[in-house]
Amino acid sequence: MPNLSDIGSIREVLARHQFSFSKSLGQNFLINPSVCPRMADACARSHTQGVIEIGPGIGVLTKELAERFEKVVCYELDSRLLPVLEETLGDYGNVSVRNEDVLKADLSALCADAFVGMRVSVCANLPYYITSPILMYLLENRFPLSCITVMVQKEAADRICAEPGSRLAGALTAAVHYYAVPEKLFQVSRGSFLPAPNVDSTVIRLTVRERPAVDVQDEARFFRLIASAFGQRRKTAANSVSAGLGLPKSVVEQALVDLGFEKTVRAETFKLEDFAALHKALSPKKGEFDS
Repeated sequence: MPNLSDIGSIREVLARHQFSFSKSLGQNFLINPSVCPRMADACARSHTQGVIEIGPGIGVLTKELAERFEKVVCYELDSRLLPVLEETLGDYGNVSVRNEDVLKADLSALCADAFVGMRVSVCANLPYYITSPILMYLLENRFPLSCITVMVQKEAADRICAEPGSRLAGALTAAVHYYAVPEKLFQVSRGSFLPAPNVDSTVIRLTVRERPAVDVQDEARFFRLIASAFGQRRKTAANSVSAGLGLPKSVVEQALVDLGFEKTVRAETFKLEDFAALHKALSPKKGEFDS
């Protein structure tokens, strides 16, 4: 089996399979042998857990997961990597690779069938261009996951882990905090990848909450409110929410004043509890939120 801690061996494997990197798939394979063990250690606390990996690349992280946990299921969209993974992971009987788009996968069924009786975590080096869709897919669908440990672009990690109500906070920040408790674990230099990207990365862990951080009447409308509030960051919350939800500005301003805010408040100052309160205050009475 190839030595996946040696860059020369990795290059030989890729050359042998005539593999070329796809920019459209955001392929920057994690190859740093010191990073992968730390990620694997962070993704679960018990060796009896199951792990889902998204985009295993050539299997450097997968190998570490396989050596620590009872079962690993990988989702790899690029069929060209299947023979590569067959070679690099052939000695690990507890790993299975699915040539599927994880965004179309029924992970609830996977957890019930493949990980019977196990707690399940996600561990992955996510392509930068699809970080937000994957995280929200995992969280919004309430798959039975205990935590999500992922490598993301440093700037994305800063936004995701920012405190709601701080300057860096945005719609993604609020959504992630609603479903999980995010934390930064450690930074990873661009030289840890093949090919090297133009930015550095950060490993973050999202510990999934047993119940959302705040209670809301209608999640879809709650997140529509948040998206509207951050849709025009240079404008006041009243202007943004009014435009985004099709409500009279005066109605939104009055709701804000009733909640103790100035009419000129901006969405970036809102904590989750503030969004929940505004959501309740603007609850539809005559179809205001209806499409």
